[in-house]
Amino acid sequence: MHIDPSSSGAVDADDAYAAPLPVTGADAAHTAADAADARVDVSDIATSAASVWPRLAERVATQHWPASTLYVVATPIGNLGDLSLRAQMTLQRCDVIAAEDTRSTRPMLDAWGIRTPLIAAHRHNEAQAAQAIVGRLTAGERVALVSDAGAPGVSDPGARVIRAVREAGFTVVPIPGASAVITALMGSGVTTDENPAFVFAGFAPSKRVARQRWLAQWTAVPAPVVIYESPHRLRDTLRDVVDTCGAERGITIARELSKRFEEIVTLPASEALTWIDAPHREQGEFVLIISAPPVATEERIDGRAGEILQWLMEVASVRDAARLASRITGVPRDALYAHALTLRKAQEDDAEEDED
Repeated sequence: MHIDPSSSGAVDADDAYAAPLPVTGADAAHTAADAADARVDVSDIATSAASVWPRLAERVATQHWPASTLYVVATPIGNLGDLSLRAQMTLQRCDVIAAEDTRSTRPMLDAWGIRTPLIAAHRHNEAQAAQAIVGRLTAGERVALVSDAGAPGVSDPGARVIRAVREAGFTVVPIPGASAVITALMGSGVTTDENPAFVFAGFAPSKRVARQRWLAQWTAVPAPVVIYESPHRLRDTLRDVVDTCGAERGITIARELSKRFEEIVTLPASEALTWIDAPHREQGEFVLIISAPPVATEERIDGRAGEILQWLMEVASVRDAARLASRITGVPRDALYAHALTLRKAQEDDAEEDED
């Protein structure tokens, strides 16, 4: 996940994992209670960690660490403690670390006592960086690849480097860790073991018309849709979710994930703008999860609503036809839109058969 330094939620590198914000009232009391608990438990926890960590580190150190290998390492998305022991060992063992932004990565390395040299590998030099990394692997080096936060190559630079390394015949070893997508899903409850499906769509387009079309496409999928959004576009995107999906569509807002003031809330789309009006809630990076569209019964779609929808599709776009049909019939817009897409696909298939 990319941290936007120009956003109102950005913090200095030294404070990136503390995310300090002023607290008052109940929040202040809660914070004081947390601090008291920390004073009680911290010595016991530190003693336990001091005895366990070296033993685990020794076991990890004796694992297989092949040379001429690219190690793709997930890094913390906000909480410094989320770097895994294996990730730490990888970054220490590698000959060089290719980073999306060396200025963002260096404070994290310093905090963990990692002195491995850094080179830049970002979206503006990724092709050249890929060739340089292949050259290092050819020389027998171990190279780590990291992004500013989270997993390289997942809505972050890195995929081109990974493909180039694989095409050159070298091994790529992923080192798993923190993920804003998975963290938000874990805290939302929108997926279940019976229905685990979800879609990750990355960042929404910045332009309104493109964003509305993009939302209409993704939110017709019968599964929750996970997207990233920056603070300065959050309100516009939430408005477009209401316009595209309807006021009652559920949406989960996850902010400051893994940090001290993390918040995860699920509510109707119509209430989202009111929720973010509270102090500080437009700060930081956001993960939004748009709930799956409601399932309408076939009887409702196949009857009067289906006929009206088909009439409207003859003179309007799929999106507008679904919106108007929903107003006329009361059937949820999401269900009508999904049904309209099915009808349009069937029409296209019939046209192709006629041509054959």
